[in-house]
Amino acid sequence: MKIEFYVLPTTQTADRLNAACRLAHKAWRAGFMTFIRCSDASQQKEVDELLWTFRRHSFIPHEPYTTTATAPVQIGIDERPHWQAAVLINLNHSMSTHLDCFTRVIEIVNQEPELLKVCRQNFVSYREQGYQPQRVEL
Repeated sequence: MKIEFYVLPTTQTADRLNAACRLAHKAWRAGFMTFIRCSDASQQKEVDELLWTFRRHSFIPHEPYTTTATAPVQIGIDERPHWQAAVLINLNHSMSTHLDCFTRVIEIVNQEPELLKVCRQNFVSYREQGYQPQRVEL
């Protein structure tokens, strides 16, 4: 499994959500099923709305996670995706308990001090589990 920490230079939450949308668009265009894992229902709703508006001339087929969801991009909190070999875009502060469903995990980090602390702990946890996470500057 490939694990990447995409690091943003700002402290703005909106920049994290925009980056998640850009990465979901890229993954979908490449043919990958994508699960955006949010921190809570409020963030899930915000990401859902942002996916409709962040690109003026492009549509990303998406929907909030349900047991009958079929869109190639799904937005959830901590559900197990319906498919295997998917991309996880993790906006949650904790690591997913469903890593076995994914071939790629993307953690989006900004410069907010508390998030940096949590993401550093997650980076170490991935290593302790035998993964080799990579850092990517955005």
